Amino acid sequence: MTDTTTLTSASAPTALTAPATPIASTLRTNHEATPATIAPAQFRALMSTFPTGVAVVTTGGPEDQPRGLTVSSVSSVSLDPPTLLVCLNRNSRTLESVLERRTFAVNLLHAGARSAATLFASGDPHRFDSVEWANSAEFGGPHLVRDAHAVADCRVSRTLRVGDHEVIFGEIFRVEQDRPEDADPLLYGMRTFASWPAAAA
Repeated sequence: MTDTTTLTSASAPTALTAPATPIASTLRTNHEATPATIAPAQFRALMSTFPTGVAVVTTGGPEDQPRGLTVSSVSSVSLDPPTLLVCLNRNSRTLESVLERRTFAVNLLHAGARSAATLFASGDPHRFDSVEWANSAEFGGPHLVRDAHAVADCRVSRTLRVGDHEVIFGEIFRVEQDRPEDADPLLYGMRTFASWPAAAA
């Protein structure tokens, strides 16, 4: 039986020729050809064209002092168990408290809460003095009573460090929401705030 995998004839043996370019050299060249990452300004410009909802992530700090900051990087992850993720800057004191406390609340802002979104993005150390909020042992973090159309209370299920941010996965254990069909969420895109009807138009 003829072996179809035989490379050369038995009557005329032929020496194998080495490839013109060593494999290791090819791999090294391909690796060196990998494009560099884009500049931060270009990345911001790219993501500004992808409008998202706006939320304030809150938690409890030392001596139960409230902490929180504005985020637009919120995404659903899993239906079972119900899980979402938020991305927080690694230099954030709110992140520090989330990792220590292991619970947090995601306050989804309505269209009338632009001032709250700006306030919690400002780094003002007294920002909680300028909004109405409530906290309870049942919550993952403070609820912004007048500025959120819905609140998801979460426990940290896992974390992932990516560059200058920490991805926090939160398993939702409580939701506070009236009528989802009546929600008028605040959106952010093209470096400006908008309401849902305006964006839809």
